[in-house]
Amino acid sequence: MNFREQYIAFKTIVRKEIARYLRIWTQTLLPSAITMSLYFVIFGTLIGSRIGNMGGFSYMEFVVPGLIMMAIVTNSYSNVVSSFFGSKFSHAVEELLVSPASNVVILMGYVVGGVSRGILVALVVTLVSLFFTRLNIHSYVIVVGVVLMTSTLFALAGFINAVYANSFDDISIIPTFVLTPLIYLGGVFYSMDLLPHFWANVSKLNPLVYVVNAFRYGVLGVSDVSLPVALAMITFFTVLAFAYCMYLLNSGKRLRQ
Repeated sequence: MNFREQYIAFKTIVRKEIARYLRIWTQTLLPSAITMSLYFVIFGTLIGSRIGNMGGFSYMEFVVPGLIMMAIVTNSYSNVVSSFFGSKFSHAVEELLVSPASNVVILMGYVVGGVSRGILVALVVTLVSLFFTRLNIHSYVIVVGVVLMTSTLFALAGFINAVYANSFDDISIIPTFVLTPLIYLGGVFYSMDLLPHFWANVSKLNPLVYVVNAFRYGVLGVSDVSLPVALAMITFFTVLAFAYCMYLLNSGKRLRQ
């Protein structure tokens, strides 16, 4: 296939992915808005008023970047894992793999679909947050860059989960027992300065720490970890995940029955 044909294949996959989650927006977009509104009310307004300032900002201002990033992570991940596993379960992915479309095009089609949902949900959650606090963006470049990198990383992670899943129950194991604990222990609701030295160092093994703090720096201008280190770690995990996804596609492991 030439470039034009590859582009048509890529655009087709992306359009299918976007149409899929927009068709069921009450299940894919609305729940995030409702869930984050509850977080804003409970953690930001009720509990936050008792906690006071954190990192030089009100508690509401401090948690908003983390909650937006939580929505991006979970939606980018869940969109790809559910969609690709659905194709795998119905054996539609086998037809896709034997088509002239390259494996890179197939992978990036699903990833861009997941990224688009992550960005759309981020915009919805950001609009909801404006009812509770005011956002003064420190660096739009860093905000946009971190959003794109993070949504790409977790869309790739969702793809890996979908490849290894054997049933619909399997696609919920990683989000429940791995992703959710990493998010809650990634500094969404607290500053790492509050942790003892040992646990602060242990937290640095959590990739979500770098994601949350890089985004918080872009919004508020403060971070518990060095921004260059955070960006380097996100880039490293993204490249690693992309390479492994390509290995799975090229080898056909757990895909060709």
